[in-house]
Amino acid sequence: MAVAHPPLSRTEAPSRSWWRRNQQRIAPLIFLAPGLFMFAVYVLIPIVQSLWLGFYDWDGLGARTWLGWANYVELWTDDAFWTSLKNNVIWLVLYMLAPPAGLLIAIFLNQTVTGIRVYKSLFFFPFVISQVVVGLIFSWFYAPNFGLFYKLIEAVTGTGVAVLADERFVTYGIIAAGLWPQVAYCMILYLTGLNNIAPEQVEAARLDGAKGWRMLWHVILPQLRPATFIAVVVTVIGALRSFDLVSIMTSGGPYGSSRVLSYYMYEQALSEYGYRMGYGAAIATVLFLIMMIFISGFIWKMVRDEREG
Repeated sequence: MAVAHPPLSRTEAPSRSWWRRNQQRIAPLIFLAPGLFMFAVYVLIPIVQSLWLGFYDWDGLGARTWLGWANYVELWTDDAFWTSLKNNVIWLVLYMLAPPAGLLIAIFLNQTVTGIRVYKSLFFFPFVISQVVVGLIFSWFYAPNFGLFYKLIEAVTGTGVAVLADERFVTYGIIAAGLWPQVAYCMILYLTGLNNIAPEQVEAARLDGAKGWRMLWHVILPQLRPATFIAVVVTVIGALRSFDLVSIMTSGGPYGSSRVLSYYMYEQALSEYGYRMGYGAAIATVLFLIMMIFISGFIWKMVRDEREG
């Protein structure tokens, strides 16, 4: 015998129907809410606080003093800041070698040849080790008297070069150390992208006579745009946050010639130089703006290419 259910009240029926009508729109927001909350707490709010702190003089403990634009005016006349900015530009330019180098290695490792697993393991190695270990390895590599690079230059030219003690070469030596794991990271991104390339497009291009450079430029690279986007963004961020290698290998020396903005920010805000939180925040703001300009420009170029294509 069927049991009769009492009819829904006028208040219950509309509420249930409203949830059913809007469930598909609300459910994604519910799942996104925890991530958006964490992003706001740990990314957006600290960015706003850093921007605001750049207008104060603060030692991290006492009362803050409003300075207005004084910290940024001081940056304009600070030789150490301009040295750090110049080094960051050099890092950015040379770090852009990582995506194309990673792509070339990925294309090589994507082939079916004897011993390819050994080659892949060798190229994966720098990606899985710590930046601290990378810095120590290259410090020994460049070390005067016993370093392999020093001995090699000495054998070729008759005079060794102490890379990390020479103001002319120290920045380039650290960048070379940073490129080692960065190229490996880009290689992994491109290997993943190459495994997802549509084989029917490749076959169609071969039937049309495309091969070599034409195949790479017109068929392979367009399908690798997502991997290229991630590789470039991560490379730009890696070049601008190049703190760990500088700290491990030279501590900004010799005579501050290898400083970058992230390390100079640390020196001003948190080291024995004086706990100038406001001045450090002003340096961080400049670093953030440089990063946003590069990444925004690349995103704009990709969007324009997509629309034109």
